[in-house]
Amino acid sequence: MNFTVKAALAGVVALGLSAGSGLAQDVTLRCQHFLPATGSVPKFFMAPWAQKIEKESGGRIKVELYPAMQLGGKPPALYDQIRDGVIDCGWALPAYTPGRFPGAAAFELPFMTSTSAEKSSEAAWDFTQKYLMPEFKDVHLIAVHVHGPGVVHKKGGPIEKVEDFKGLKLRGPSQLANKLLEKLGATPVGMPVPAFPEALSKGVVSGGVIPWEVVPSLKVEELTDSSTEIGGDRSLYNTFFIWAMNKATYDGLPDDLKKVIDDNSGLAASAWAGRAMDEGDVLGKKAVEAAGNTVYTLGPDEVAKLKTVGDEVTKEWIAEMDAKGLPGEQMVKDARDLVAKYSAE
Repeated sequence: MNFTVKAALAGVVALGLSAGSGLAQDVTLRCQHFLPATGSVPKFFMAPWAQKIEKESGGRIKVELYPAMQLGGKPPALYDQIRDGVIDCGWALPAYTPGRFPGAAAFELPFMTSTSAEKSSEAAWDFTQKYLMPEFKDVHLIAVHVHGPGVVHKKGGPIEKVEDFKGLKLRGPSQLANKLLEKLGATPVGMPVPAFPEALSKGVVSGGVIPWEVVPSLKVEELTDSSTEIGGDRSLYNTFFIWAMNKATYDGLPDDLKKVIDDNSGLAASAWAGRAMDEGDVLGKKAVEAAGNTVYTLGPDEVAKLKTVGDEVTKEWIAEMDAKGLPGEQMVKDARDLVAKYSAE
């Protein structure tokens, strides 16, 4: 009898402790990315996002940000680190693992995105909901986004006409960007963006394509002499990013804390991340100009030539998607329509 009572009391205590710990649960999310903390997305999106999560959870969720791969690994490993629970959340670039996320490359096609990363990122979120959730089924997506217009940064004088691409060794971020550079007569050298400064300093490349925003955090303005913008209302190329959580980490949260994450996910979070890129572009261009580097903008005639080459890349991508059983032509049309829709708002 005494044993039964003691056992019952022990069960009650155990249940009480469990319930109490649930109510007072503290969760620490360890989030990793590959840029310095001074980068525009870490500074203008990740850090404020983390602060907002902590505030709205009443301090029950703590977000620790680890820049520059401080928890180990290389940038291409980030998606798997999120999926496998090596980290609780992170910022991954699908293009760093070529062929693995084919549909996401729709927003990396030449002249697909607008000059506003915020608006194009809203379009990217809607596109993701329609086409890409199966590709990212192994993680819990918080946001997707793109950067602002791609710019060609190089040693020596700027690119002033399409023919100037010929013979240059240029860093590229993705298969599609590299294919475009190759069709323009350059020799593309694919690498994650953190490797770009060393490649420049050692002469592995003479330049590369990156948006303005990432220039200051990598000090690219100190290693190059000129930057060429692509005129018009569309970007030469782009790169698709995800901000995501480990599924088990998210699923293990109590409902009220899930709601905090949900309230800071989706279309608005994607726009926020894109807006961070836009803010960074303004600062990045100012840094290049302050360094005394030449900034040149290609005119309409040269841009038209670039678009003709870009159309070839897009047609080839559509054919590749069709071969994979994906509706390539419809995906391109929907992506363009979404970019146009959000750009008009």
